[in-house]
Amino acid sequence: MGIINISPESFFSGSYVPDEQIRIKAEIMVEQGADIIDIGGRSTAPGSRIISVAEEKDRLISALKTLDGSGISISIDTMHPEVLQAALNHDVHVVNDISGLANQEIAKIMGEHKIPGILMATNHTPGDCRNFQETVLALEAVTNRAKEAGIGEYVLDPGVGRWIPERNPDADFELCRRFHELSVFDRPLLAAVSRKSFLGSVTGRGPENRLAATLAVTTGLVHSGAAMIRTHDIPETKDLIEVLSALGEEYN
Repeated sequence: MGIINISPESFFSGSYVPDEQIRIKAEIMVEQGADIIDIGGRSTAPGSRIISVAEEKDRLISALKTLDGSGISISIDTMHPEVLQAALNHDVHVVNDISGLANQEIAKIMGEHKIPGILMATNHTPGDCRNFQETVLALEAVTNRAKEAGIGEYVLDPGVGRWIPERNPDADFELCRRFHELSVFDRPLLAAVSRKSFLGSVTGRGPENRLAATLAVTTGLVHSGAAMIRTHDIPETKDLIEVLSALGEEYN
């Protein structure tokens, strides 16, 4: 899954793509090996500028218009029903809901339209789990919400990253170490660690220089059963997957 940020507030400025370059960037990512492109219109990093739902919707619809008819599989990263409803007038194939269906309106729309989802471990506020145990409980709640809404196709996102100020890097590393335990849910799992701040807590590097750290953790998560990888860096991640595959099952 290739990341295209249309939010200039993003923690990783190198991932921001203006409207006139979105289609070109998406096509390049697909050529490089991406199966799906994830487009988000707002930054959810702590301390980032808060934008209105209307601004998020305008950004996302403008981006989707540039991709209409492209044939590219598209995921939209939103947790607001009005944004989702408007986006469904365009070529959208997956909803990346970091609220984990905590918003019943999102759940209702997804259930009615039978659209697959990527659902993050969330109780009330996106990423509000502070440790592994809370993550497991939140994922249980997410699976129950999906069942109640009639959503049968979804990937679970354990929510690695500093979504709330109370979250610390140790919690993220523990979640990565114990990622394999989440197979108990019998759902595909998303590895979404690309250039995140917990990596910088070890390396001392900023987002622009966290590629090696990202690939190191991604390797471990592939070993632990990740079915989908959300990344800013398609060619490098594609190489990683192909090399691990060539090494074979005994290595894995």
